[in-house]
Amino acid sequence: MRMDDHRTSDNVEDRRAAGGRGGFRLGGGRMGLGTIAIALVASYFLGINPLTVLSMLSGGGGMPAIEQSAPPAKAPPANDQTAAFVSKVLASTEDTWNEAFRANGKRYQEPKLVLFSGLTATACGTGQSAMGPFYCPGDQKVYIDLQFFNELKTRFKAPGEFAQAYVIAHEVGHHVQNLLGIADQVHKAQQRASKTEANALSVRMELQADCLAGVWGKRTDTMKNILDPGDLEAALNAASAIGDDRLQQQAQGRIVPESFTHGSSAQRMKWFKTGFQTGDMNQCNTFDRTVTL
Repeated sequence: MRMDDHRTSDNVEDRRAAGGRGGFRLGGGRMGLGTIAIALVASYFLGINPLTVLSMLSGGGGMPAIEQSAPPAKAPPANDQTAAFVSKVLASTEDTWNEAFRANGKRYQEPKLVLFSGLTATACGTGQSAMGPFYCPGDQKVYIDLQFFNELKTRFKAPGEFAQAYVIAHEVGHHVQNLLGIADQVHKAQQRASKTEANALSVRMELQADCLAGVWGKRTDTMKNILDPGDLEAALNAASAIGDDRLQQQAQGRIVPESFTHGSSAQRMKWFKTGFQTGDMNQCNTFDRTVTL
């Protein structure tokens, strides 16, 4: 990808120095993760509510309220090349979606992107590196542990900068869905649905985010000529590598389509290509029942 001379975003928040040491506020005090762990172990072996144990450890009485607290926000260091690349990708999504929303008579609200390591507090609960990159609609932030890019390259065999950019663009696609009210509608529908039906709705959500990532790729390349030969194939390879069917086959040796939550490799590639070929967010209606996923 050709992004060396591109601007970085002001919406990147670096929490990596905390190293997963973000604490939990208990009443008027603060507890680290070690104390929380002690409480959970004690509650398991002694049969005591962990909140009661926490209250005892803190010297308080009654049932305490636990509130997660994030470390102070700061910008990533200037010499961190991976963080700089991520910041440039985020900036390109800002430019793309600001323009696309204006063209549709809407206003785009830029999300924050949080770099973290281990654990971090979010409005959606505790974020963990093991979860992979994710978007939290509660605080409108994308969360990523940059070590995931190593996993993308080694475990998923999907190297390349455009593969990494696709991951970020996909999560920003969830932010676009949130702003358009799609995420809320799907969440409400899932609450009324069976588990299989809820999974099917999740697949449609994820495939739409793939399509929106493709729209970003096309529009950004048209505006700024960012792609080198082979970049598109790298993104499609990444989309294929994290398809539900491939991941299930690797993990359990069999494929269970009704348990899919993100879509098959073929579906993820198809919808990214749909967005990339058209550059039109209106072509990403994966909820149209007349459309074959």
